[in-house]
Amino acid sequence: MIELYSWPTPNGQKVSIMLEETGLAYRAHGVDIGRAEQFKPEFLRISPNNKIPAIVDTEGPDGKPYSLFESGAILIYLAEKTGAFLPKTARGYFDALQWLMFQMGGIGPMLGQAHHFRQYAPEKIEYAINRYTNEANRLYRVLDKRLAEHEYLADELSIADFAVYPWTALHERQGVNVAELPHFLRWHEALKARPKLREGMDVLSERRRQGPMDEESKKVLFGTAQYAKR
Repeated sequence: MIELYSWPTPNGQKVSIMLEETGLAYRAHGVDIGRAEQFKPEFLRISPNNKIPAIVDTEGPDGKPYSLFESGAILIYLAEKTGAFLPKTARGYFDALQWLMFQMGGIGPMLGQAHHFRQYAPEKIEYAINRYTNEANRLYRVLDKRLAEHEYLADELSIADFAVYPWTALHERQGVNVAELPHFLRWHEALKARPKLREGMDVLSERRRQGPMDEESKKVLFGTAQYAKR
């Protein structure tokens, strides 16, 4: 059994997508990051960087419980555990890993900054908005170029696709016009049509608050709470 500790954000959704697509038995536990639940000692024991998602595999590699944090590492672990969504050929394997790292090092951080400065920052800083919106558009063009020559990011559907999709589902918030990216759009619509992927995107969605982010959540996510000694 996989115990998933998460919240319905792109980083959390990539793991819930993988769990749904593989059919692994799991239980989802909400960690409300807008209400500081990521700072609770019991969560920090499995995710010392106070970020979601994290998992506990009750039947780990040695038959004993094993915990992991960092969404990319979790995806690789689940792929190795199930033998699914990580190509078996050497070229395919490393194609999937390099595009997963592209998401971890580029898509996630840069699009996250675009979200922050376009929507959440208390001041509208034109330089920051332009910088991260332009970088978001550049990264989408990298994806579009890759997908002009490949059906998926690797030789076959893989954890790389599951990692990128949730971030790019928010393209409007990032200032990206996907109508100008036909190959990306074809890939995006094909993934969106997968029932299990949609189920993964919806995990814990009933816990999500509707409307703009409230001030309490902003203080927790962007204020001093994030930097307190623990």
